[in-house]
Amino acid sequence: MGETEIPKGEVYHAVEGGNGELGFYLISDGGRTPYRLHLRRPCFIYYQAFAEMIKGGMLSDAILTMSSMNVIAGELDA
Repeated sequence: MGETEIPKGEVYHAVEGGNGELGFYLISDGGRTPYRLHLRRPCFIYYQAFAEMIKGGMLSDAILTMSSMNVIAGELDA
């Protein structure tokens, strides 16, 4: 099975996932494998607002807020 040469350049493409936008950023140097691939995970993006959301609240509120965000822990490991 032959391999396809990928044109030199970069592209970002996003799809709507169950928890939000899942994005793929790909950079190619014109070879057969990507030079760089980066994933934009939905949970990682909206988890960044967590500190602002719980400011001034109680610990019990922080736990409930985290639960309501539907965070997938595996996506936070960037």
